[in-house]
Amino acid sequence: MAGGGGIRASARIIGPGLVIAATGVGAGDLIAAAVSGSRYGYAVIWAAAVGTVLKFALNEGLARWQLATGTTLLEGWVKHLGRWVQYVFLVYLVIWSFVVGGALIAACGIAAHALVPAVGYETWGIVHSLIAAMLVLLGGYKSFERLVSLFIGLMFVTLIGCAALIAPPQTTLASLVSQAAVPAGSTRYILGVIGGVGGSVTLLAYGYWIREKGWEGSQRLKTVRLDLGVAYALTGVFGVAIMVLAAETLFNTGVVVEGSEGVVKMAAMMEQSLGAAGRWTFMVGFWGAVATSMLGVWQGVPYLFADFVGLMREASAEEHRRMVSTRSRWYRGFLIWLALPPLVLLITKKPFELVVVYAVLGALFMPFLAATLLYLNHGRERTGELRNRWWSVALLLICLGLFAYLAVLKILAVVGN
Repeated sequence: MAGGGGIRASARIIGPGLVIAATGVGAGDLIAAAVSGSRYGYAVIWAAAVGTVLKFALNEGLARWQLATGTTLLEGWVKHLGRWVQYVFLVYLVIWSFVVGGALIAACGIAAHALVPAVGYETWGIVHSLIAAMLVLLGGYKSFERLVSLFIGLMFVTLIGCAALIAPPQTTLASLVSQAAVPAGSTRYILGVIGGVGGSVTLLAYGYWIREKGWEGSQRLKTVRLDLGVAYALTGVFGVAIMVLAAETLFNTGVVVEGSEGVVKMAAMMEQSLGAAGRWTFMVGFWGAVATSMLGVWQGVPYLFADFVGLMREASAEEHRRMVSTRSRWYRGFLIWLALPPLVLLITKKPFELVVVYAVLGALFMPFLAATLLYLNHGRERTGELRNRWWSVALLLICLGLFAYLAVLKILAVVGN
C-alpha cells in the first residue's frame, strides 16, 4: 500500500516534464546523435549532457516567469517588449508549424514503414497525423500525459535497452568521461547535438502544461525544478544511448554517415550484433521517439496560437483563460492546421530534408528565447524572489551565444546548399 501511495505521489509531482522530454527527443535529435557518434565515437558524447543542461536552464527560466507573474511568457513578451512581438512571432509560428508538421508526419511515416514495409511511408504518415489529432481532440491533458508516460517507458526499454546490450561490459560513467574530447573538425557536429537535444519552440508548451497540472505560484518552484530535472536527465540519457549505439555500430566499424542514413545503418548493424530482434527493438524505439514528438507538438503548440489570439483580441483575463484551453475553437483550429495542410509535403522524395528546415527555424527561435528570459527575469520589479540568479544568468548567456552561433551556421549551411 505504501509503495502504491509513493508512486501516486511521484506522479503528482512529475508529469509535464516527462511530456517535454518525450516531445523533445525526436527524429532530428536521433539523426544528429547518430551522425556525431559515427564520426567521433565516445569522444563527443558529453555534448548530449551539455545540451540538456542548457535546455533545462531555458525551461526553468520560462517556468519561473510564469510562477512569479501568473502570466505566460507570450503575455510577458507582448506586455514588456511591445505588440510587434505577437505579429512577428505569430507569422513565425504559422510557418514553423507547417514545416514541423510536415517533418514529423514524414518521420513517423518512415519509422512505421521500416517496421511494416507493406504500407508506404506516405500512408503511414497520414495515419499517424490523423490518429494523433483525434487523440488530442477526444482526450484532455491528463489522458495525454498518461499516454506519453507509456511511450517514455517504451523508449526507455527499447533505446536504452539496446545501448546497454551493445555497449562493452567495462563501459561506466567514468570511462565515458575519460574519453571526452573535442576532435578536430567536430565543432559543427557537437553544436548540432547540443542544439538539437530537448526541442526548441516546444519548450514554450511547458508553461501551458504546468497550468493544466494546476502548478501556480512561487511555492511551486521546487516542484517544477524537480519535474524538469527528471525530464532533462531522461533526455540526456536518451541522447547518450543513441551516441553509444552509433559509436558501437558505426564508428567502431568505420562507417561514417550523414543525415537520415545514420538511423537506417544503425538498425542494420543492430541486426548483425543482436539479431533480427535487435533491429526490431531499435526501430520500435525510433518509432516511439518520433510518434511522441508528433503527439506532443499536436497537443502543445495550439496553446501558443490560442494565447496569441487572446492577446490580439485584448480579451479579459477570464475569457483569455477559456480561449487558451483544449476546448476552444482557436486551439482546435490550429490543431487542424498542424495535422492536415502539411500532408501536402509528403509529395517530396526527400522527406528528411524537412527536418533540416525545421532545425533552422528552431535555431532562429532559441537565441530570442534566451535573450528575453535574461531581460524579463532580471530584477525584483517583475519576478521578485524568482528573479535570475548568477547561475541562471551565466547559463542563459551561454545559451544566447551558443544558439546564436548555431543559428548562423545552420543558415549558412542551407544557403550554401
